[in-house]
Amino acid sequence: MPYNTTAIPPRKEPTGQTQLPLSRVKKIIGQDPEVAMCSNNAAFVITLAAEMFIQHIASEAHTQAKLDRKPRKNVQYKDVANAVSHQDSLEFLEDTVPKTVPFKKAMAAANATQARLRGENVTSEEGLQSTQEHANGNGGVFVNGDRATFSVPLRSEDKYDPNDQLELEMRQAAEPRNHEVRMGGQ
Repeated sequence: MPYNTTAIPPRKEPTGQTQLPLSRVKKIIGQDPEVAMCSNNAAFVITLAAEMFIQHIASEAHTQAKLDRKPRKNVQYKDVANAVSHQDSLEFLEDTVPKTVPFKKAMAAANATQARLRGENVTSEEGLQSTQEHANGNGGVFVNGDRATFSVPLRSEDKYDPNDQLELEMRQAAEPRNHEVRMGGQ
């Protein structure tokens, strides 16, 4: 017997029932140390807001799936990540739902970051070559787009010093910036 895969249309007005379990939402609210007590009405409104947010992000991701080179009906992770990166209202989710990056690019960025930590000047092409030369790699990296934002060692035997990351960030902060901000009609 085939499954019923038709979409449930979103409600126009609240009916007093929610799709998400109210008791589960109240448990999640109770995990917040700043919230001592939550009324049923407040939990109901929070549940409705969560449902509306899920509908919004799902519709945006579905739009991204339809805009793909080969339009699809089912939504994939990359569609959600594209929706987050293209919608200003979803910008706060960029760290939670990062875009996927090919492993070679991530390793090249990691090697380039490691080289910068050692004080070497490395281009991204040299980082890719060193990635191919060193198949084991020096460390993993979380990449948002093309820029490495945080490096983490892959293995415990790798020698990684967190002070190196701090030193790199301090050097970058001390570098003079060419970006001037002008206010008004100056």
